Amino acid sequence: MKILVIHGPNLNMLGKREPEHYGSMSMEQINESLAQLAEKSKIEIETFQSNVEGEIVSKIHEALDVGKPYHGIILNAGAYTHTSIALRDAISCINVPVIEVHLSNIHAREEFRHKSLIAPVCKGQIAGLGAESYVLALRYFNSQ
Repeated sequence: MKILVIHGPNLNMLGKREPEHYGSMSMEQINESLAQLAEKSKIEIETFQSNVEGEIVSKIHEALDVGKPYHGIILNAGAYTHTSIALRDAISCINVPVIEVHLSNIHAREEFRHKSLIAPVCKGQIAGLGAESYVLALRYFNSQ
């Protein structure tokens, strides 16, 4: 099983940016935690981060590449969650399940964060559990 983990804009700043919302773990620490769990579960993971919407769209499209078959995608689209029809359309283009994750509870924050444009085309959404949101998404894929 191969899982793609995509971190969207500003997630490269985790550990430095608003720890009251996003916690103190860096993106690298989250990736290492996921890698350890994946190894124990015999899952291959690939991680990717970009602050550029088009790069994330292109990475999602890779799920269709013959040489890179992903069984699932864990996506923290960051602020693009609330603004990107392009990401929504990219997810709709593929036949790979996507779990939307967020470190903070987007529904308990500013009103503009309450609406996810990508949630309707994702398999599920996990929000508000910090780095554990990613772990739970990986565990879901492992149970399939």
